[in-house]
Amino acid sequence: MPTTQYVFPSKVGLFRIVQHGRRWRALHDRLECGRHDSAEDALAALRHAWPQARLPLTLDAWRRHAEAPLAHVSRVLLPRWCAAY
Repeated sequence: MPTTQYVFPSKVGLFRIVQHGRRWRALHDRLECGRHDSAEDALAALRHAWPQARLPLTLDAWRRHAEAPLAHVSRVLLPRWCAAY
């Protein structure tokens, strides 16, 4: 299952909203701030927890990345001689 990720850099760190199955994880740098039923709920929680970050009101201002499953990505990043693993 492909994952979707929203990313927003700010002066207080990197904020991400990552789809994790049916739920959405809200992250500040590497710290998970919570799991939510929608990306919009995750954004609202991040805005509430980090008002000094001045996060945008909507996800339209965030960078959206649609990614392949993690196992697929890790194979692509391995050197050619590791392809058998």
